[in-house]
Amino acid sequence: MIRGVRGAITVSADQAEEVLKETKRLVLEMAKENKIDPEDVASVIISTTTDISSAFPAKAVRTIEDWNYVPVMCTHEMDVPGSMPLCIRVMMHVNTELEQKKIHHVYLNEATKLRPDLSAKSQVISK
Repeated sequence: MIRGVRGAITVSADQAEEVLKETKRLVLEMAKENKIDPEDVASVIISTTTDISSAFPAKAVRTIEDWNYVPVMCTHEMDVPGSMPLCIRVMMHVNTELEQKKIHHVYLNEATKLRPDLSAKSQVISK
């Protein structure tokens, strides 16, 4: 069965090095928390807020060992007034036997504010 695994992270500035580093950190943490093998990933969609344009976050995923064949696509989030700035969101479609409620969605840095109901474990990781 395919399940969606969500994650989000913020960066302090739109700088290519930081965007790539934090995207990689988020994807690796999502994989670790859910015991995801890249062979089980059907696809990954990464969105950024419109204030991020210095790098394609998908590039970070392609640099992770054994992830270079995983289909990854980038897009921008809707530009809603008052939304969280400098935010990278990941939706990973994964073949898994885990029940929906057993999926660990990962929110790091300021992104923990997006889903406080799902972020309790992520807050520990961020520190």
